[in-house]
Amino acid sequence: MKVLVTDPIADAGLERLRDAGYEVETAYDVEGDALLDAVADANALVVRSGTEVTEEVFEAAPNLVIVGRAGIGVDNIDIDAATDHGVIVANAPEGNVRAAAEHTVAMAFAAARSIPQAHARLKNGEWAKSDYLGTEVNGKTLGVVGLGRVGQEVAKKLGNLGMDLVAFDPYISEERADQLGAELVEFETCLERADFLTVHTPLTPETEGMISTDELETMGSGYLVNCARGGVVDEPALAQAVDDGVLDGAAVDVFADEPVDDDNPLLAVDDVVVTPHLGASTSAAQENVATSIADQISAAFKEEPVMNALNAPSVDESAFPRIRPYIGLAETAGKVAAQVFDGRISEVQVRYEGDIAAEDIELVTASALKGVFEPLEWQVNSVNAPRIAEERGIEVTETKTRQTDDFQSLITVTVGNDEDSLGVCGTLFAGDDPRIVRIDGYRVDAIPHGHMLVARNYDKPGVIGLIGTVLGDHDINIAGMFNARRSTNETNGEALTVYNLDSAVSDEVVAELLADERIADVKRITLNGDE
Repeated sequence: MKVLVTDPIADAGLERLRDAGYEVETAYDVEGDALLDAVADANALVVRSGTEVTEEVFEAAPNLVIVGRAGIGVDNIDIDAATDHGVIVANAPEGNVRAAAEHTVAMAFAAARSIPQAHARLKNGEWAKSDYLGTEVNGKTLGVVGLGRVGQEVAKKLGNLGMDLVAFDPYISEERADQLGAELVEFETCLERADFLTVHTPLTPETEGMISTDELETMGSGYLVNCARGGVVDEPALAQAVDDGVLDGAAVDVFADEPVDDDNPLLAVDDVVVTPHLGASTSAAQENVATSIADQISAAFKEEPVMNALNAPSVDESAFPRIRPYIGLAETAGKVAAQVFDGRISEVQVRYEGDIAAEDIELVTASALKGVFEPLEWQVNSVNAPRIAEERGIEVTETKTRQTDDFQSLITVTVGNDEDSLGVCGTLFAGDDPRIVRIDGYRVDAIPHGHMLVARNYDKPGVIGLIGTVLGDHDINIAGMFNARRSTNETNGEALTVYNLDSAVSDEVVAELLADERIADVKRITLNGDE
């Protein structure tokens, strides 16, 4: 497997990838056609903020499994295009949280005490002690816009220094805010009450320019700190507000365009402290994000959950061993259901019964959808399966119950439309031995592997013998079989037989079987990549 690294990351991350046996190629500063050529045979792409990963990049990289962002922000990655191409996008949010939070705190103090301005004048020979009257943070109110990982860390640090905390974040619970000692308020209230306002939101269409002239006037005074993403704060409006005395000062580490242009208005205002995107620039942070991305690439290559996937189902690392066997089982049940069902699929239902219903099953459901769509020859994986369902208007429902009659855990994948449906039930024997135990209501005990044949026949003497003879005449060995009626009390009705075979069944064999009036239907199933 080949990993292409187009922005510099710490050597620890590169070494971890090489130690795992992957080919690692570094190609820094490539862009345009050179980037498209470099990524053509890559299985993974590692970037920071310097590489634009566009639709073109995904189209040029048919073997790409994952794009890893060695850091938090993914503004430079087209996540929708990644999802459409079935490529995982993952970042490393934990690795530089502490570094980003510490830099935010440092910038708040720098702005409040005019540290860089006084430093520069002293270096130039001026003892300007009387020109700077600083502001203490103790007893002041810190407003946090975006109480995510970094926002929470900043709140903890400055809260411990005696600041009152208010926060605006529509996606966090009041319980969590209470644990941090922060009062959740509306956006305008957060602006009004903040003596120091710190911004910690991603850059999205909703947050772009969310703090501009009106919002700065609502603040009325105090300091604004942005060490999150450029573009969230209107830069000309902020420069004007500080220059006019609406705000006492500001500190900015991120910009809408980086590297920053010489004519950026923030550079011309003395009371605006600026740094060149240094929030994650510590040796510990760089090593942490590099090794985190390396680990996530390894997980993606092994088809294990990617812990910080942004466009794919994920699962807590401690819970993964409990659901791991069910991922393949759900995919298999989906494949069998799609291949046995006759008709257009417009609905998929995934039902969980027993112990599995207590787990986080988002990844299992995505795998079931992958199984359903794969036989239909759609390019699909667990990343884009939910998107494919949405785009094709396929309704997906998921239900859970802790009760089950016969099994410790049971997964049922049902496909259908307004007129008909078919369900396939799977379970695990002895912990991790998968079995298909029902097909369309027929109780079976089928090992889901390799080539399978599902035959519906009238329950009359000699039918199974005929099928065995036809398969034998075509040199197809039966590795296992299971025959079932819908009800044990039913005779001379319809039965269903599942065969495990050592080789594939040809069209000629199917035609020969269907020529017998006792056989109603025959379906070929291929599992586990066998052709």
